[in-house]
Amino acid sequence: MRSLPQADPGTPDIRTPTRYLLWTARRQAGALAVGISFAILWWFAQALMPFVLGKGIDAVTGKHTDDLMTWSAVLFGLGLVQAYAGIMRHRMAVYNWLAAAYRTVQVTTRQATRLGATLPKRLSTGEVVSVGNSDIAHIGNSMDILLRGVGSVVAIVTVTVILISTSLELGLMVLVGVPLMAIAVGPLLKPLHKRQQAHRELQGELSTRAADIVAGLRVLRGIGGEEVFADRYREESQRVRHAGVRVAGVESMLEGAQILLPGVLIAIVTGIGASFAVDGQITTGQLVAFYGYAVFLIGPMRTLTEAADKLTKGHVAARRVVRILSIEPEVSGGEESSHGGLLHDAESGVTVRPGTLTALAGGTPEDAIAIADRLGRYSEGEVSFGGTDLGTLPLAEVRSRVLVADNNARLFAGRLRDELDVRGEASAEAVRQALHAACAEDIVEALPDGLDAHVAEAGREFSGGQQQRLRLARALVADPEVLILVEPTSAVDAHSEARIAERLAKARAGRTTLVCTTSPLVLDRTDHVIYVEDGRVRAEGAHRDLLATEPAYAATVTRGED
Repeated sequence: MRSLPQADPGTPDIRTPTRYLLWTARRQAGALAVGISFAILWWFAQALMPFVLGKGIDAVTGKHTDDLMTWSAVLFGLGLVQAYAGIMRHRMAVYNWLAAAYRTVQVTTRQATRLGATLPKRLSTGEVVSVGNSDIAHIGNSMDILLRGVGSVVAIVTVTVILISTSLELGLMVLVGVPLMAIAVGPLLKPLHKRQQAHRELQGELSTRAADIVAGLRVLRGIGGEEVFADRYREESQRVRHAGVRVAGVESMLEGAQILLPGVLIAIVTGIGASFAVDGQITTGQLVAFYGYAVFLIGPMRTLTEAADKLTKGHVAARRVVRILSIEPEVSGGEESSHGGLLHDAESGVTVRPGTLTALAGGTPEDAIAIADRLGRYSEGEVSFGGTDLGTLPLAEVRSRVLVADNNARLFAGRLRDELDVRGEASAEAVRQALHAACAEDIVEALPDGLDAHVAEAGREFSGGQQQRLRLARALVADPEVLILVEPTSAVDAHSEARIAERLAKARAGRTTLVCTTSPLVLDRTDHVIYVEDGRVRAEGAHRDLLATEPAYAATVTRGED
């Protein structure tokens, strides 16, 4: 088996499902051409067999031994050709299926990486997951069926030519009957298309619901909401089932048409051919050949209707892929450069001084999050970095120099060491120091394999506080030029929070750090505090000074307590 193609050097700018399928076909045009050639040879060998069989029967009835031996040898040779071509056709079909499916995975994954924070704002988790669950299979099937579909057209043309050369009436009957049967199944394709689209959308919504339930399972159990969400999931699951039944209803009619219509054509051709044989217009061998052709035509005809079905499903699947590819990132970058320095947000007035541990205390959590997003270039804003507009810097450079770590960040499946050191460049000592600063050493010590332990998807084996400490350790291992932490201690106990605050100040000494928090334990350890209310800076200074001079700040930080 040939190796699969390497990743394509870019995300295609494609706006319609048809163009996406054509783009996919062009990317593997060579493999498709080879596969179609083998498919044509495979069908052609089968198409000639009734003709050779008829010649052999005529040799028997005419008692021509030499002709019988010749046609028997030809029939044996056709069998060998058919066997070899069938094997190679199937191999190329599998290759083309995999190439199309995984090329779709490549472009959607690349687009998801390109979109970053934009993707979850525009699409639900279920819609993205459905691409990998089912859509890639349908897109692969649409490439696979091209091989047999083109070959079946060649086979039908070959049989028609042979029939016309033998009997004009029967040949014309097949020539007219085949297009009529193809037209007859046409009305089934549009409702099938619509029902498949509705089914896909419901599947995506159900996948989103399942992901939300799994992610919040601990919370649901804590508030006793399992039954409520289970009932909702059950209701949505039934809607998906009913939609699938509606799709199956049209598909069953299509499958029935694949048997009924060719069967009617076979009966007509065989009946008329038998009357011609009785009248002496054709020989016995030709009658057997005509019957063989009529039976053989079931295969190509079913392949054509199957091609219509799979291409329709591929078109529906490609629509979801195109929807993802058509999304543009909310933010983009330029080509300027910056030596770093002050990080300033003009909208709020927040200025993060280089080399200091700064705290941002917001009157509401939304204020701090919005500012952090602008400072990290996750949303548009008038932000400067060392006097240079942050929007003019290359986005990759911004991501490498300014790291925003919030509680929506996820832990992925894999080895814990790789999870903490995502670039694979940190030393063992750097990882140890990060774990110490995040008070996460006990988490690693409790694991049987330590840092080599396998982490489950989303870090399900860890509690909320443990996950938060591991995320903080990961951010510290990255050691960015500017680190922005959003509520890094909201899920830990007060004792651990005090230790993290003390150690964080030492770990980031001399590095630019902004902590969005209202925790007094953390605020007391920072060099400078900025208080924001209604999206604007209201006060700045040391934590204890602000407590004494700013009543609004004191009320926010102490939660109204003395």
